[in-house]
Amino acid sequence: MAVRRPGVIALFDVDDTLTAPRKFVTPEMLECMRELRKVTHQPKIIDDYDYVFTENGLVAHKDRTLIGTQSLKTYLGEDKLKEFINFTLHYIADLDIPIKRGTFIEFRSGMLNVSPIGRNCSQEERDDFERYDKVQNIRPKMVSVLREKFGHLNLTFSIGGQISFDVFPQGWDKTYCLRYLDDFQEIHFFGDKTYKGGNDHEIYESERTVGHTVTNPEDTIKQCTALFLNP
Repeated sequence: MAVRRPGVIALFDVDDTLTAPRKFVTPEMLECMRELRKVTHQPKIIDDYDYVFTENGLVAHKDRTLIGTQSLKTYLGEDKLKEFINFTLHYIADLDIPIKRGTFIEFRSGMLNVSPIGRNCSQEERDDFERYDKVQNIRPKMVSVLREKFGHLNLTFSIGGQISFDVFPQGWDKTYCLRYLDDFQEIHFFGDKTYKGGNDHEIYESERTVGHTVTNPEDTIKQCTALFLNP
């Protein structure tokens, strides 16, 4: 029988960890989360969550109440922000890839999300680009150029998902959310892109977390069951 573990919290990436990219959560995952809630605290994908962290924890909610937010616009200022966006759009305009759609840069509270193909692409186009990118390294090459060009801005570039990468100030990676979890002695993190350069790497490697690499939502269920529900 699973035993309640006070002071323990489980954190999860979303795409390829809790769900397939941009797909609905499965009944099996919901059931796993419900059972897991009985033995740990956790940010949730069902209604009665404890914490929800978006944008690496730059926008944080506890019990559905906003408890923290950060602004990229305030950090960079309009001139530096415009310089970065202009250069990035020029780069994408000159990029020769099979197709392009719309919304190449999505402005969020604490970061920019940059997509060479454009976030308005269909799921089939996402899948095609992901396979193309694994061969042609479109995103890694673009990140390398931007990192060199804007090194003076102290930005972090983090590749995640199928079609994009995030841009944010150094230190505003997924470890940012940990500042809200000082009451927990044991923090488990589950993510698929835990390798260096992936957007789960920093929190996976953090001294404050126990990191777990998963390959897909089914693997997440398997590991959570073995670790927490059926130890």
